[in-house]
Amino acid sequence: MIFPFKKPIQSKPTRKQSGDAAEDQALQHLNQAGLRLIQRNYRSPGRGGGEIDLIMATPDGTLVFVEVRQRSGESHGGAAASVSRTKQQRIIFTARHFLFSLATMPPCRFDVVAIDANGLTWIQAAFDAGM
Repeated sequence: MIFPFKKPIQSKPTRKQSGDAAEDQALQHLNQAGLRLIQRNYRSPGRGGGEIDLIMATPDGTLVFVEVRQRSGESHGGAAASVSRTKQQRIIFTARHFLFSLATMPPCRFDVVAIDANGLTWIQAAFDAGM
């Protein structure tokens, strides 16, 4: 008896795989715009810590802390709207932790790269840390 082979079922990418792909897309876009990668997925220690998806540098030396958000739909306001005040505070906390390791304080800003049904949107200076 011969058993027909079926194609393996294509499973959906995991949340991590989807997030990594979105970060790759954002990184490529930012590199093409002239920014240089300093660090990816920087994490601050401790219970209140957070993660910064991309830390980039502009040609003039400004450090750019980038949050990458991806949403398939806009039922809850889309990707950019998902960067809540709580999420912003965690990013700011983590950025401060990163900055304490530097000898001098460079100019900084917080950007969001939103990827949704409308494509990729780069929002420069999306929020302020009051630093």
